[in-house]
Amino acid sequence: MVGEQVPGATRALAVLRYLASQPRPVNAAAITRALGLPRSTTYHLLAALERERFVTHLPEERRYALGVAAFEIGSAYLRHAGLERLARPLLASLVDETGETGHLGVLDGRETLYLLEQRSPVGDVLVSDVGVRLPAHLTASGRALLSWLPRAQVTALFPTSASLSRRTERGPTSVAALRRILAADRQRGWAVEDGEVTAGFASVAAAAFDHAGRPVAAFAITFRDRRHDDEDRVVLADLVVGRAQALTARLGGRWSVDARRRARADGATS
Repeated sequence: MVGEQVPGATRALAVLRYLASQPRPVNAAAITRALGLPRSTTYHLLAALERERFVTHLPEERRYALGVAAFEIGSAYLRHAGLERLARPLLASLVDETGETGHLGVLDGRETLYLLEQRSPVGDVLVSDVGVRLPAHLTASGRALLSWLPRAQVTALFPTSASLSRRTERGPTSVAALRRILAADRQRGWAVEDGEVTAGFASVAAAAFDHAGRPVAAFAITFRDRRHDDEDRVVLADLVVGRAQALTARLGGRWSVDARRRARADGATS
């Protein structure tokens, strides 16, 4: 609730935060209810924010959305404290703790694009590196991100089996098989690939989320498959998930509702 005694600037910021948290434009009544503001105050704030281009009014829908000025501020933030800068120390600590190679990747269409990589002390030679792109449906990072996308979006990216390239003898050969893998990854809360990018290597990965609970990037660690059995991999995955949660917090993000539900269930059964 935004009380009557709160300064106008704080109220304006509360409106912007609320709009940023919504998946689609909202009407003034929803803003009034959510923030506990008088109706007249809500309209005054929206009018002022619209004049400064922080809010866009959609008259046909009678709804409001974030404006271009909010985008400009967000873009400036990314220039000054970009995703890589926020993630780098978390990745470094992950590599130090696990002794394995770590990555930060994002989705770019059907591909995983690697923004950061820190090699393990043992010096394994991997195909991944900063700027390298790999098929998202084969990488743990890509699957960690794909698993949280709406089904329709995944279908648009991978409409047929012809969309599913392979690098080794392993990997999904049908859209249905990919959906089963992504469903399991989402249920687990982290993704795994074993020998699908490079024979003899495996990876585990987990997604970080933005303010609307959308997956924006994934931490992953890659290792020779013989070094870690299934139990070890669960331990490694827990460490990766922890870094993903920390990055979500640094981004001002919101951990997925399904991810929170899964974490609570795991805690209840541990």
